[in-house]
Amino acid sequence: MTTAETTLYYQTKGNCNEEEEEEEEEEEEEEEKEKEEKEEKEKEEKEEEEKEEEEKEEEEEEEEEEEEEEEEEEEEEEEEEKEEEEEEEEGRRRMRC
Repeated sequence: MTTAETTLYYQTKGNCNEEEEEEEEEEEEEEEKEKEEKEEKEKEEKEEEEKEEEEKEEEEEEEEEEEEEEEEEEEEEEEEEKEEEEEEEEGRRRMRC
């Protein structure tokens, strides 16, 4: 092999190594980018799930409060009806006497 051929051989080999290194770097960067995107997506999904869970809990609390209010209203109505009946009964007793 002549000096020119040897020089050309090593230059070509050097270029190939540089191209391989660049390709490897690009692949690593792409993998890192995909990893970051995946992590970001998982983070967003987790936040969305937490938000939905919070909303669900709030709805349940509101429903419980409404049920309690309804029960209190029913109890008050029953108490009022009972008082009215007692007053009517008392009025009847007075009329009899």
